Amino acid sequence: MLPLVTPTPTAWVELVLANFDEFLLDHAACERKASATGMSFVVRYPDRTALLEPMIAFAREELEHFHQVYRLIEARGLTLRADEKDPYVEPLIRWVRGGRDERLLDRLVMGGVVEARGCERFGLVAEALPAGELKQFYAELTRCEARHVGLFHRLARQCFDREQVDARIAELLVLEGEIIAGLPLRPALH
Repeated sequence: MLPLVTPTPTAWVELVLANFDEFLLDHAACERKASATGMSFVVRYPDRTALLEPMIAFAREELEHFHQVYRLIEARGLTLRADEKDPYVEPLIRWVRGGRDERLLDRLVMGGVVEARGCERFGLVAEALPAGELKQFYAELTRCEARHVGLFHRLARQCFDREQVDARIAELLVLEGEIIAGLPLRPALH
């Protein structure tokens, strides 16, 4: 697991538990966007064959997670919302460089860092929930997110020099920590 610079405060977990319906709606949007992100690698980089099978599998898994969260939303009588700009992801996207190879490297690195934050936060939710199916669901999501961190960074190291990848990871971890520290707490994954 990546050493996140800024840990999530306990107050975030309390806010999520007090506004769990809002959290679920945001969670669904994140899963939907993650699935689309996986497919965007397939669309943009069809010549990078090492990416194709893993990213297709990632997109399918994230789509299944979206479907699972959608079922929770539907059972609660909630309605999905249209996508909104994410105040966490937007500054991370601005960090991504132009240029085909630089963009690929940065998007793989960013994917791993975003999954690391998701892993941390899903783990906190799983710990805080009472015993039952919902707790088990978030514990399983925590394990999936940890696997995804490894996937993104393994693929980055297959495509690029390890030192280059590690330098970009270190740089992004600092920026990600600053972003998290500067965002107001809200019942959202990020």
